[in-house]
Amino acid sequence: MNLVEKIKFDKNGLVPAIIQDEKTGNVLMLAYMNRDSLQLSLETGYTHFWSRSRSSLWKKGETSGHYQKIVSVLYDCDYDTLLFLVDQTGAACHTGNKSCFYRSYGDGKKATYNAINRLAETIKEHCKLSKDVSYTAKLFDKGIDTILKKVGEEATELVVAAKGGKSSEIIYEAADLIYHMMVLLHYSRLSFYDIESELIRRFGVSGIEEKRSREIDTDK
Repeated sequence: MNLVEKIKFDKNGLVPAIIQDEKTGNVLMLAYMNRDSLQLSLETGYTHFWSRSRSSLWKKGETSGHYQKIVSVLYDCDYDTLLFLVDQTGAACHTGNKSCFYRSYGDGKKATYNAINRLAETIKEHCKLSKDVSYTAKLFDKGIDTILKKVGEEATELVVAAKGGKSSEIIYEAADLIYHMMVLLHYSRLSFYDIESELIRRFGVSGIEEKRSREIDTDK
């Protein structure tokens, strides 16, 4: 039995589909699928939905170019809700926001990406600005040697702060180091997701074993 046959569609022939960014874990949007849109999504590898207002099928990104490439499809215990992990191109929300869930109720904290992903997006945008108005752009303009020098300096400052033992200074210097490390990653065409993948690979592996395996690879 394929997935379409397993899913319990409601009386209108629809099932809610939650869309989540595979890299960041952020919930991007919620839409509805019928049998045809779910089948199309599975066949093409890109999300398709059923518009309740227009009573028609639509492919996410068809007009905006903000496509959602499907990485994984999950469904809940009752077979009546879908969860799509996607590689999102551009913004998921028609307002231009990355996620449709950018507002909060009452005094709650505004929904947003976590700090690391916000930082990565900021660096990506700021490196395109003039070096006269952006420190990030200035670092990119000076090149890899300057970036590496700053990473080294910030690492040393963190060591000094940790030696002093004052929490506020450790936090401040750690934040500076993370920023410069993220600049280095972006300059090297890498992302924090690449680091996260490596960390996940190491889960369940003894640190001693992991280090030994690297030493063996080096010997080769």
